This record gives sequence, C-alpha cells and structure tokens, in this order.
Amino acid sequence: MTKEFVDVLVIGAGPSGCVSASYLHKNNVKVKVVEKQKFPRLVVGESLIPRVMDHFAEAELFDALDAMNFEKKLGARFIRGEEICVFDFSKKFGEGWDWTWQVPRADFDNTMAQEVVRKGVDLEFETEVLEVSFEGKKSKTIVKDKDGNLKEIHANFIIDSSGYGRVLPRLLDLDTPSKLDPHSSIFTHVKDINREEGEEGTQISFDILETEVWLWVIPFSNGNTSLGVVGPTDFINSLSENKDNAEALKNAIQKSDYYIKRFAGTEFLFEPVKLENYSRAVKRMYGDGFALTGNSSEFLDPVFSSGVAFATESGMLAAKLYLKESKGIPVDWEVEFTQYMKRGIAVFTTYVQEWYTGNLQTLFFHQPENPDVKEKICSVLAGYVWNEENPFVKKHDHVIANMAYLLNMQKEQSPE
Repeated sequence: MTKEFVDVLVIGAGPSGCVSASYLHKNNVKVKVVEKQKFPRLVVGESLIPRVMDHFAEAELFDALDAMNFEKKLGARFIRGEEICVFDFSKKFGEGWDWTWQVPRADFDNTMAQEVVRKGVDLEFETEVLEVSFEGKKSKTIVKDKDGNLKEIHANFIIDSSGYGRVLPRLLDLDTPSKLDPHSSIFTHVKDINREEGEEGTQISFDILETEVWLWVIPFSNGNTSLGVVGPTDFINSLSENKDNAEALKNAIQKSDYYIKRFAGTEFLFEPVKLENYSRAVKRMYGDGFALTGNSSEFLDPVFSSGVAFATESGMLAAKLYLKESKGIPVDWEVEFTQYMKRGIAVFTTYVQEWYTGNLQTLFFHQPENPDVKEKICSVLAGYVWNEENPFVKKHDHVIANMAYLLNMQKEQSPE
C-alpha cells in the first residue's frame, strides 16, 4: 500500500473543503483533498447569502466564480397568499456584502474545485475514505480510488468537509439528534419557459403554502430554475400515496396560487430528489487532530439558505486555526472554533424555529413595515449573525417571539 504524507487532509471538495484547501495552499501548507464523487455532481444548496462572499474573496476563489456569470441574488422575496415581503441586502444593518449568487451547484462546485486544482492543490476525485485512526493529533487515513487501489494518507490534521457524507461523524460516532423538528424536502430543476422578464423572473422566492410548508423558486442565469417543497416530513410524505417524488412535487406546485401558471405542466429536468429529515448535529465539532466543517457537523434548514455560509465560515476558520497552531501559537478550539460557530448557529436556529412557529412570518408580513426592524432582520438573513451590535442577533432568543406577541395582541385589540 502506497503512503502519502501531508500537513492537512481535507475530506470533501464542496464549498467548505475548497475554501479550506485554497486558503491553506496560499499560506504554503501542504494540503490534499479527497472527494468521493465525480464532479460535476448534483447537490442541493443553490441559494447563497452575502456572508459567503467574504470567504470566497479571502480564499481567492471569487474571480473564478464571478467569471461564470451566475444569477445575482440581491435579496429574497417571501410570499403568503396576496402578501409579499421583499428583503434587499443593500438595506441591511451594518457592513457587509450587498449581493451574492443563485447557482446550479453542480457548475458552481466544479468551478471552485477546478480553480483549486489550477492553483496547485492535490485533489483526488472518486476517492473514498474507508478508515481513519489517530495517534495523538496525527492521523492515518486509508482511502480507495475508483480503480480499487488503497492508499495511506498520513496527516498532521484533518478537516472533514464531507457534507452529507459525514465521514468522521460516522467513523468516530459523533452524530447526535438535531434540536429541530423533522422536516424534509423534494426538489428538481425545470427549464423555465414561462419565466417573466426582469426582476420578477430572476428573483428568488419562498412561497408559503401553509405555516410550515413552503415552495422555493431559485432562477438560474442558464434559463433553468430550481423548484423545491419543504415541510414536516409527514406532510411531505402525504403529497403522494405511492411515495412518488415527481407526483409529490407536482401536487405541491398545484397548491401555489402564485406559481401554478408558471410551473404547472413544466417538465422536470431530472427525477425529483427527496431529502428526508435533513437536519443534523454532532456531539462535538473538533477533536485532537481534526475539525468538522459545513454539513458534516451541523445542518439546520434550507429556509434561509444558511448551509453554504456555515460551511465556508467553518471551513475558513478551521484552516486559520490550524495555521495558527502550526506556527506554535496556542489555540483554544473550544472557544475559538466551537463556541464561535455555535453563536452563529444558535442565531439561525432561532430564526428557523420562529419561522415554523409563524412568529417570524408575523414580523415579515406586518403592515405598515417597520424599516428599522426590517434592516436588522435583513442583516441576519444576509448571514451576519456574529454582529452583536445588531439586537436581532444579540437578543435572538426572545426578540422575535416578543415582537410577534405584541403585534398579535395589537391586531386582536384593534377595531375591525
């Protein structure tokens, strides 16, 4: 069996892995990336939020991505019957990017991976991790390539960016139940032949069918659009008696007064994919010689598109902390990694939970709008969830519920 020796082994070539690998490579760290799948490959998570742009810029991946002319995402629209709430990222509290992208992830991830390779990073596709063992902080990882050849990779550190593959959580028994209620989704792409001109045709939208059930519409610059339905797992399963994903998604589209004309009868470009009980959590996010990033650690919910942002945030942070430690500077991984990430995750967890209780929807659709409240919520939706100057970050655990309660009381007490 052949052996390789590297400073850092990155498992997974998605956004988290590519950001980690690119940042480490530019800082002269010997890094190797192994990816189980062949790119391009289908993956969900096609709506980004502005915070990710900071990471792509710092990892020197922005220019390659920008050259692809992906659809620009300037905000997000939420629809509930005849009520519409639009968030504009340029009208948010605090500093930060005012836009991001809506992307077919197959093309987006492949562009990043190829740019990492172009920079000189050793990246092996179709290479599966079979076994990992640690001796102190040093690790030995056995991988198998597409031809069945085995290899030992010896590393000083592992960054697990394996996403839903969850390599180290599986091998090291790190999985734990999510705090979020079980939800599932079904999605596909369509050729958007009925797309309107201008902003109406390109704006990402979330159409609320019921309090806990919503349809996503994510238009791409290539003329296709991602369609998905999200809701409690029991509801998603009830959309088709035969458990037929295509039938279920068609039935969901029929429930949308806003989009039924645009998408009814539109052919799906691939058999709709179902993600069941997708929320994930782990017992710990790091250990001696490794860190978990992106979906390999925590995944919340697609409603506010936070997945890629947490992936790149944790990927960049893990790379920086390893680099710091490699220079002999002490690192408190509990404080600097776990507690930092958990602060941001806690904010978004509250927003997801309050979305499904309906409290956040009460704030979104209340009229007249409160511009001050809206810009502070907009900052959270843009991914700036560590900015504790924003009271909707600092007091996230009660501010939404309290405001929704007051608004509902006012509504009940106001004359008809």
